[in-house]
Amino acid sequence: MENTKTENAMLQGLRDRINKIFVGKEEVVDLVLCCLLGGGHVLLEDVPGVGKTTLARTLADSIRCSFGRIQFTPDTLPSDVTGATVYNMKTSEFDYREGAVMRQVLLADEINRTSPKTQASLLEAMAEGQVTVEGTCYPLPTPFFVIATQNPIEYIGTYPLPEAQLDRFMMRLAVGYPAKEQELLMARNFLANANESVPDGVCTAEDILRMKDEVAKVFVSEGVLGYLQEMIDLTRSESKFSLGASPRALLALVRASQAYAYINGRDFVKPDDVKAVAVPVLHHRVVLAPEARITKENADDILAALVRKARIPKE
Repeated sequence: MENTKTENAMLQGLRDRINKIFVGKEEVVDLVLCCLLGGGHVLLEDVPGVGKTTLARTLADSIRCSFGRIQFTPDTLPSDVTGATVYNMKTSEFDYREGAVMRQVLLADEINRTSPKTQASLLEAMAEGQVTVEGTCYPLPTPFFVIATQNPIEYIGTYPLPEAQLDRFMMRLAVGYPAKEQELLMARNFLANANESVPDGVCTAEDILRMKDEVAKVFVSEGVLGYLQEMIDLTRSESKFSLGASPRALLALVRASQAYAYINGRDFVKPDDVKAVAVPVLHHRVVLAPEARITKENADDILAALVRKARIPKE
């Protein structure tokens, strides 16, 4: 791989900068970077106040990309997301006015609080990198990365995301509370205004696009590919799931494994890379069977057991 040393140093600088502001969640940061470099999107599902917005804004600042945020509510319209055409009286023509989606990093805050129609307005953007308004397609800026959030506790007045839209996210992550020491460090940084001394972004959008190309070149052997497919197949034959992972899930798992290998300085995928990303990639792509819901089974525990069950390639 070309520029390995330079890009490794750039990646480490990017991780260090984000971790200095978003304290105590190095693993979450690495997985979010996997989604970014793997060309996917991420859904953060956690309680308010754990830093989801901070993570999104810090990432955008760190890679010197434009940042947009849309707070979804029940009355948010699709045109608020995609933009709309407005009649210009001076030119007697209709002009396109950009929506919130025309940013390189988009925070879709509390996405499950808006109507299904507005949720669906993000589908084309996330899948194809463009939006269609009044029959005209408008390309999105690159890189384009969606960080969506939802609160898993309060469901009153929410519209659960359908499986088709969940499947567009490469990973579904929970941030969680920081450890005691890390939370104290966060409070000390807040008192000392330490975040003001954090250096500016460490790379550019062009650097991210170049690294995305390098991720796609990370080698995946036939043995590892079979290992990946066996995990997908195990979810389909698992009696505790009424719906197993889709072929799109296999492709997402392949790319996430490549990205995880890349951010750890390797140009080939190991089984350990697959294990590190398997549960976040598959969690939202399976549906518990009614019997498993009654017995309050945990999808993550079932998936973790399936990951251990898959045969590790000998090569």
